[in-house]
Amino acid sequence: MVKTHKKESTAHLIIRYLMLTIGAGFAAIAIDLFLAPNTIIDGGVIGISLILKYSYGLNFGILVFIINLPFLFAGYKYIGKNFCISSLYSIIMLAIIEFLLEHFEPITTQPLLATVFGGLLLGAGVGIVIRNSGALDGTEILGILLTKKIPFSVGEFVMFINVFIFSWAGFVLGWEQAMFSILTYYIASKAIDAVIQGFDDTKAAMVISDEYEEIAQALSDRLGRGVTKLKGKGGYLDQEKEVLYVVFTRLEVAKFRSIVQEIDPNAFITIMDTQEAHGGKFSKSAIH
Repeated sequence: MVKTHKKESTAHLIIRYLMLTIGAGFAAIAIDLFLAPNTIIDGGVIGISLILKYSYGLNFGILVFIINLPFLFAGYKYIGKNFCISSLYSIIMLAIIEFLLEHFEPITTQPLLATVFGGLLLGAGVGIVIRNSGALDGTEILGILLTKKIPFSVGEFVMFINVFIFSWAGFVLGWEQAMFSILTYYIASKAIDAVIQGFDDTKAAMVISDEYEEIAQALSDRLGRGVTKLKGKGGYLDQEKEVLYVVFTRLEVAKFRSIVQEIDPNAFITIMDTQEAHGGKFSKSAIH
């Protein structure tokens, strides 16, 4: 029997498009009430559109729509119909909301404040759109298409494009504005990561200790986390070792370390960042 993909429910679809609208709204507010009044740009298509807006007085919303359009059409078969439609909707909403905000007074004319809060708001908006299967910037789509033919990753390609954009901004807007723009891009990228990954960073740890049984039990009882036992072998003495693997939130790092070191001060601990953790006994809300 051939499995069919479950169709997205009407309620979920409405919520998703509401979130896409909110994300586009945040981005429009950041651009119109923070960045544009202070001649500050972001990277990618938004940055190119803002430079053209400052240089020639062209409409930002229309520019974003026109520049993104070929990327969406070109990437249709690689990124899928739903992603294209969601992205197109988000870009149209960005243009509409930006047009409605044109006559509002800027929230601040202090470049540093505009950089920080504009970057945060822009990153939050873009992150919400990405988290709901959309995009406001076609440069990454272009990167996906071109990296099949050139020896660079998508990240390296986008970075190269942004170096060009910020250099262009330096010549057109002045190097001080370009530096503010680079800072805006950095803040926005961190805000995007926070929205997509969540604020409760997930950590994974490995513990090597002769007291592994007691440590595993203590972590289960006192930290409330499931512990996985892995088989390992020492590279120097070639001895069999038990390796404990456990996942928790960053707020539990200190407690985890305290429990392990209390039982075995000489235990070898490695703590790593993870993107996400789902299933089993893991729940980010279960913080003791």
